[in-house]
Amino acid sequence: MKEGRIVKIAGPLVVAEGLSGAKMYEVVYVGEERLMGEIVELKGDMAFIQVYEETGGLGPGDPVFPSGAPLSVELGPGLIESIFDGVERPLDAIREKVGDFIERGVQLPALNREKKWHFVPLKKVKDEVEGGDILGYVQETPLVKHYIMLHPEKSGVIEDIKEGDFTVTSTIAKIKTKDGEVYEAKMMQVWPVRKPRPYKEKLSPTIPMVTGQRVIDTFFPVAKGGTACVPGPFGSGKTVIQHQLAKWSDADIVVYIGCGERGNEMTDVLIEFPELKDPRSGKPLMNRTVLIANTSNMPVAAREASVYTGITIAEYFRDMGYTVALMADSTSRWAEAMREISGRLEEMPGEEGYPAYLASRVAEFYERAGRVKCLGKDNREGALTVIGAVSPPGGDLQDPVVQATLRVAKVFWSLEAKLAYSRHFPAINWLTSYSLYKDTVKEYFDEHVAKDFFDLSTESMRILEKEAELEEIVRLVGAESLSPSDQLLLEIARSIREDFLHQNAFHEVDTYASLKKQYLMLKNIIGWYKKASSLLSMGVDIKEIKQFDIWEKLARMKYYPESQLNELEKLLEEINNANIPSKT
Repeated sequence: MKEGRIVKIAGPLVVAEGLSGAKMYEVVYVGEERLMGEIVELKGDMAFIQVYEETGGLGPGDPVFPSGAPLSVELGPGLIESIFDGVERPLDAIREKVGDFIERGVQLPALNREKKWHFVPLKKVKDEVEGGDILGYVQETPLVKHYIMLHPEKSGVIEDIKEGDFTVTSTIAKIKTKDGEVYEAKMMQVWPVRKPRPYKEKLSPTIPMVTGQRVIDTFFPVAKGGTACVPGPFGSGKTVIQHQLAKWSDADIVVYIGCGERGNEMTDVLIEFPELKDPRSGKPLMNRTVLIANTSNMPVAAREASVYTGITIAEYFRDMGYTVALMADSTSRWAEAMREISGRLEEMPGEEGYPAYLASRVAEFYERAGRVKCLGKDNREGALTVIGAVSPPGGDLQDPVVQATLRVAKVFWSLEAKLAYSRHFPAINWLTSYSLYKDTVKEYFDEHVAKDFFDLSTESMRILEKEAELEEIVRLVGAESLSPSDQLLLEIARSIREDFLHQNAFHEVDTYASLKKQYLMLKNIIGWYKKASSLLSMGVDIKEIKQFDIWEKLARMKYYPESQLNELEKLLEEINNANIPSKT
């Protein structure tokens, strides 16, 4: 295909002519420096290209070189522990080559071509294989066994397969296809980022993704293979929640996309993650993490690509049978990048200047989540959970990006500035948030935690809702004017808020709570509510009930480590036996 010529430049958008035969979303290289770009619109032989790098210095007449291929990612050993930019360029390898500042036109392969990996075959010669079958594995990190799968579009009979140390581009097996050709299987696959990876069947999400965050697991759980939306204004703790989920959720692989976030926030991630210990193995958390960094000072077009790069990598690990958690922080910046490119393309704007296709793009992204039966003969299951942070201007939940996300995401964790400013974290508003997975995961909680877990959750929510109703009366005439039972309810609601829902992400014990600990904590609070109510009915004064030292013990529950949960069981016994108030 012959090269084209630039006729117009508008920021990251370049218009070129002479590219007859070019296709939508084809990658091209612009100018003598060969800046990477992608065709986003075609009119005759005119191609509109979004360039993933700074376009300063380009001019009309400069060449444009077609590649003939869509924007794709390399998938294979070497992904884990890596830090990529929005178009899967390895940032650590680029720094070694050109220093701390990325120079324009730097092109390095995403996966190291020289490093050798020890391949262990799990199939043998004459085995019949189909797309998605596992040929063997590489021990990529101490925590991740990287399964090498046959390309989804290939099948046949193995003619040759060998064990040994190979690079990602070496042939590890030869497959004779049905049409008589020999396909050379390598450890690396290349996949277009805008094309979802195939699977056999989508399954119902019935297993919760345990996060260790009490407000999430107990009240608004997300299922493995589910979708969640975390909208909130500046300073409400979106990024900290994303970090907590990346650190503590029971996912095998974590893919974290810093999409248009401030550089210092991404720096925190890059510094923190290598130092964090995986709670299950004690090994560094980076041993099962892929980071994609596309900060707000990086080219805007690459931001639009970064979420597709991240979700394609996540789908690849899902296809191995792993549970993958993808954090996108934040999809608002992605939508803003779409809006900027759309404006330069002179497309008809939709609501608030966003392109008319905003809702369908957001839906396409979240629909790639799911619990699935993977391709291949071994009936393995994988799950990809997508959690997207949204940063609406001024915390406005009517923002088009929030509304488009809420149509497709089944969990809504509503962050509130008011809670954040009163130092209540996570600042998830329990009255406006919801989860549509509660019914589907109930069976799991009944079987693995306790039959009454959700009953306690429902009772706690009823108490919090009643507290909200009483707030107006308390503001007008004071709490003392309420009936003793309502005063007790307010005290219990305060205990639920401060002793259960409030969780310190930076406290070594309180940062994570197992499902058993969450259950015991809630059982103690609701158990004390029932006991105190019975004491009230026996004629004990509300002031005397407030003097019990059990209130203090409830406040200390969150600081008991997982090894001392028997102390919470002892507290439950003490609550059940409490009859005479111990005055202080």
